[in-house]
Amino acid sequence: MKMRDARCGMRDARCAMRDTGSRIPNPVSRIFYMVLSVCLFATCHVPCATAADDAPELTEEASEAIDEGLQYLLDNQRDDGSWASDKSGGRAVAITSLGLMAFMSRGEVPGGGPNGDALNRAKDWLLAQARKAPDGYLGTTMYEHGLAILALTEMWGMTWGPEDAEAMEKAIKAGVELILRSQGSGGGWRYQPTPSAGHDTSVTVMVFIALASARQAGIMVPDEAIARVVKYFESATSQESGGFNYIPTGNEANDSIACTGGGAYAAQLAGARGSEMVLSALRYLTERSPGIINNNFGHYYYGHYYTIHAMVQAGDDYYAEWYPLIRDALVRKQREDGAWTGGGKGAEGVGYETPMAIIILATPYRYIPIYQR
Repeated sequence: MKMRDARCGMRDARCAMRDTGSRIPNPVSRIFYMVLSVCLFATCHVPCATAADDAPELTEEASEAIDEGLQYLLDNQRDDGSWASDKSGGRAVAITSLGLMAFMSRGEVPGGGPNGDALNRAKDWLLAQARKAPDGYLGTTMYEHGLAILALTEMWGMTWGPEDAEAMEKAIKAGVELILRSQGSGGGWRYQPTPSAGHDTSVTVMVFIALASARQAGIMVPDEAIARVVKYFESATSQESGGFNYIPTGNEANDSIACTGGGAYAAQLAGARGSEMVLSALRYLTERSPGIINNNFGHYYYGHYYTIHAMVQAGDDYYAEWYPLIRDALVRKQREDGAWTGGGKGAEGVGYETPMAIIILATPYRYIPIYQR
């Protein structure tokens, strides 16, 4: 099986679940992904360099940047298997989840390949946090919780041991139930898991993408919850510019580039792919290029992490124009030690920017199903 065929198989199976809206039995889903993961490692592990044959937009410079970024993560992994923003373990749930997905974006999973042991330790650490959370809440904010559920869901079908699979399923179901019961009356989420906490677009995007991933993997997510999210995004769209507000006001003054990229991507996953809401958000972003690609803005890496996937969902024309620009910008912004801003070797910890930059650069591989069209 060639890698391109493997990626297509993952995409087609997950899209079938999404498009039919049905719940495919998890044992079937897991067996499929387990077999597929074995095929990936059987065909591709010298670190997937041949994938560039199917993705000419992934330049040699970008591939080297990914390698250096992943090596930076390996060099700065904590003894317990996690990654964190400081020596006291700050944001460890979020950054460990992103770190795992950075490796997964290049086709590496726990237990396989040259970095399988390191990824196993990260996976085990994340599952240990889930075992300590009887209410299903992972991390200290809904940002962290959303990233943890996303990482666990995307790993779920790629594990070989039934014990891990059962532990992941249990953690995912508990995490999804927490998300659903904390959805606010306006359809969104805020920093804490309670429906009375309010809402903002940034948190709502991150939490909803975790829900979308879980639903694609076969976890039941009610249609009503998704419909309420779409209503939220409609309320957060600026009538003047087409951008997304951080807090829904409908006014351009409250627009956010990061929230526009995230809102477009999440709305696409929610079924509003061809809506004027999404199309206007894409226009908002493309009209501001190359400025928002070359120049830093608030939450630059967070914003581009979502925007590249909104462009993937929008189709080949959008993606073909956007990816080379952000690819080259990220290559230029990488530090000599392999990181992208935040943290550093011998410093206090690892910033979220580095795994997000790797995920963006690795978009052509299309290994992680939630990032596929």
